Amino acid sequence: MPTFLPTTKKELEQLGWNEVDVVLITGDAYVDHPSFGAAVIGRTLEKCGLRVAILPQPNWRDDLRDFKKLGKPRLFFGITAGNMDSMVNHYTANKRLRSDDAYTAGGVSGFRPDYATVVYSNIVRQLFPDSPIVIGGVEASMRRLSHYDYWSDTLKPSVLIESKADILVYGMGEKPITALAEIFKTGDWKTCYKTIQQIAFLEQNVDSYKNTDAVFLHSYETELTSKKNYAEDFVKFETESNKKRQRTLIQPYKTGFVVVNPPFPPATEQEMDTFVHFDSMMNLPHPKYAKRGEIPAFEMIKNSITIHRGCFGGCSFCAIAAHQGKYIASRSEKSILAEVNDLANRDYFKGHISDLGAPSANMYRMGGKDAALCETCPRPSCIFPKVCKNLNFNHQPLIELYRAARKIKNVKQITIGSGIRYDMLLADEKTDRENGLTDYLKEVIAYHVSGRLKVAPEHTAERVLKKMRKPSFDHFLQFLKKFNDINCRTGKNQQLIPYFISSHPNCTVVDMAELAVQAKTQHLPTEQIQDFTPTPMTYSTAMYYLEFDPYSGEKIPVSKKVEEKKMQNMFFFYYKKENRTILKNLLSRLHQNNLIKKLFG
Repeated sequence: MPTFLPTTKKELEQLGWNEVDVVLITGDAYVDHPSFGAAVIGRTLEKCGLRVAILPQPNWRDDLRDFKKLGKPRLFFGITAGNMDSMVNHYTANKRLRSDDAYTAGGVSGFRPDYATVVYSNIVRQLFPDSPIVIGGVEASMRRLSHYDYWSDTLKPSVLIESKADILVYGMGEKPITALAEIFKTGDWKTCYKTIQQIAFLEQNVDSYKNTDAVFLHSYETELTSKKNYAEDFVKFETESNKKRQRTLIQPYKTGFVVVNPPFPPATEQEMDTFVHFDSMMNLPHPKYAKRGEIPAFEMIKNSITIHRGCFGGCSFCAIAAHQGKYIASRSEKSILAEVNDLANRDYFKGHISDLGAPSANMYRMGGKDAALCETCPRPSCIFPKVCKNLNFNHQPLIELYRAARKIKNVKQITIGSGIRYDMLLADEKTDRENGLTDYLKEVIAYHVSGRLKVAPEHTAERVLKKMRKPSFDHFLQFLKKFNDINCRTGKNQQLIPYFISSHPNCTVVDMAELAVQAKTQHLPTEQIQDFTPTPMTYSTAMYYLEFDPYSGEKIPVSKKVEEKKMQNMFFFYYKKENRTILKNLLSRLHQNNLIKKLFG
């Protein structure tokens, strides 16, 4: 029977431990569930035979006693900001401090610092100067090289430099942390850790890389003096990230060289099955939070199941490909159904599975027909600007998975909460039939929509969609018609809910006005919306920072002032009385009387 990983000195004593091998520090509350990164890494290290303790949300503002209470680990400290970048967690797109935190008991904010990875790591370095520090998680992963930081409006160095950590693990960390654990157990980690894949570290001499295929970037200091240099480096980084077989990246700094080793190959089905620890986890928040209230992030995902990792959609504003990878790693149907059965027998389960999903719902078991062609393919997306001829996008395995899951005892309903890539569901009749595209949509509409299905066209303007790496809005309208036709034929009364983004690079207020006109004409609700937030190391963020396209050099309009962003966002709510006069005056100044007429009559 599993137990929670210890979080206090008392819990260590109850286990009879006088020391631990690894202390994991996280900015999230401790939830022992496969959707929480620190718990997954903790259980992975536990399977390596190590004694692991978790220090969740330590107080960094007092005498730092929290950082000392578990003692000095025998091997190393592992540090993560949590499941989100701490700055995304803390601030809105307009840089306003959020009043809540979904990863904290009671949803209360203020339990983690800004730039949590750096803050935690520097405290540990101060208190335990001889202990090795390994950083990881989304924040460390997406800041592994120099990156534009929206919240400070600066180009920041690799988080390795600011954190003073020894090793950075990027991406999904099970393989590299397992390899590191074996090396740390030898007691002589410094002599051999640099060969491990999917890590980054600071090196003083890189002569040994000069006759290899390693990619040398401009120095961080040179990037500070020239945006063109940063643009070139971003293109190199993203191009390598898109390949299945990547090369080493090296970036010079005054204090040395940041070396980023290539990642491990995408996980096999067998590896994916071993990475999901639902059977050795409590699948609950630690009982210490019982009196502080529910943890919203857990409540949201506690009835959902992840079926694969990775996404080949390649959306410009998304960090998934650079973190989880472009290539899909799927679990076996047997493993997924075992977790469905386990979930169906948990005390809190009421019969509704809220998602059998992943970053994109309908990419299960998909990939290159000829895997060799994917090895060095630099395409950011397998489906934009059109579906790759080498892509196997057969939806039949997913249909069979849904049907098998519905048969499990105590399962009353399964809805698909992850976003469905509708651009894969539009094809000629032969392709449709061979890949079960319409069959998949019929299955979802018949059994897995709870009144409303959410998809993400993101915008309506072609110029904006191209920079987003999203298909034409006409594709969405074709899908909308197909969705409505199937609903009509089956007697369903379901609604398609689109996601839209404002203030994305290359988007102007005129583009937003045209979006509002399309929404009005097509009777589309504009409730699932967001203002673009530049997050580290995405293509969209590079365009936002540079104000030109790093690939083409084309100058791009960017809304950087808060008022500009608010004005774009206001077009989602053009119908509100308080917005009409403001938007009419704005469009009048831009000589867009035709749009005024279309929008307001």
